[in-house]
Amino acid sequence: MPKTFILTGSSRGLGRSIALAVLEAGHQLVATARDPRRLQDLVEQYGGRVLPVALDVTDYAAAQRAVADGVARFGRLDVVVNNAGFANVGAVEDMPPAAIEAQFATNFMGSVHLIKAALPALRAQGSGHVIQISSIGARIATPGAAAYYATKWALSGFVASLALEVAPLGIHVTAVEPGGMKTDFAKDSSVTMFPSSPPYAGTAGAVIAMMSADGYADDYADPARVAALVLSISELENPPVRLLAGSAVLSQGVDAGRAQAESDREWGWLSRKAD
Repeated sequence: MPKTFILTGSSRGLGRSIALAVLEAGHQLVATARDPRRLQDLVEQYGGRVLPVALDVTDYAAAQRAVADGVARFGRLDVVVNNAGFANVGAVEDMPPAAIEAQFATNFMGSVHLIKAALPALRAQGSGHVIQISSIGARIATPGAAAYYATKWALSGFVASLALEVAPLGIHVTAVEPGGMKTDFAKDSSVTMFPSSPPYAGTAGAVIAMMSADGYADDYADPARVAALVLSISELENPPVRLLAGSAVLSQGVDAGRAQAESDREWGWLSRKAD
């Protein structure tokens, strides 16, 4: 049975791959972007199954209007996919506070806005699924990625608690945690790199240099496959609350969890001093 999806960041990158996967599967889509003109090709190809909507995710009222427009057009809302986001990369000391605040305004609060806007409709139906695109960055640490990864740690934690709140209401919540993908994310306005000062040349500066290089790492994922995974998650009766996307990040996530558990055991003698 066709479902109605609402998707942020539909115009490019992983968002565009998710939009195509949803529509190719026969579903209906409220496709959002800052500039809905970039969604016109979807309308031309898929007709009335696409509702293009202008949305700046930092605007809660706009998120409410997008949800209302989608429900008015299609009669219901089944799957909410939060994908919009960007990355500020650089050493914490080198990054202006406003850049860190902007990172949270879009990546974290932008997701919160759409979730809050959609929950009344999902609750009234007694069903629905929120799928949050997070990152392997919610489980690991990388120099230069403090601001970006902080938003992903926040999102995965937010989702885990939200899932407990809404499960009795028939609503599922899943954080999907991919790693690098073969998109233009690092090559366009989705990433801002702040030059490293000399003390951080070997840490944050090295990461910036790697990101600035041409090409993709061998373990970068195909966004079409990640999009297919998102669609598969939306079809599960009892989906996971957090899911690593891809073999490479699965290995990274398992290793990170094991390292943290080992550290907790090693320092248990000190932890117990707080008893």
